[in-house]
Amino acid sequence: MYWLSLFVAGLFEIFWAVGLKMTHGFSKLLPSVLTVAGIVASFFFLAIALKKLPLSVAYAIWTGIGTAGTVLFGIFYFHEPTSMPHLICVALIICGIIGLRLLS
Repeated sequence: MYWLSLFVAGLFEIFWAVGLKMTHGFSKLLPSVLTVAGIVASFFFLAIALKKLPLSVAYAIWTGIGTAGTVLFGIFYFHEPTSMPHLICVALIICGIIGLRLLS
């Protein structure tokens, strides 16, 4: 339950990070409202996960999911430029997330 909450929190972090770009500086109402809702949801699920999981592990995984997911979303949806070193770094973040989960 707590690991699932942490995963969902990470997904909502991706959601609000991408949404932040779509708000155009909070000048568009619907994306702005959805982004704020995503922030609240992300923190809510993170708070649930923190009831049981260590802060250091949960925070690292939460930000790792958000970082890797946002980078991948930017590459595939916004067609942001990428390179092999860029992809290797994202792979290292994902390996770190997996490693923290396996060691916890």
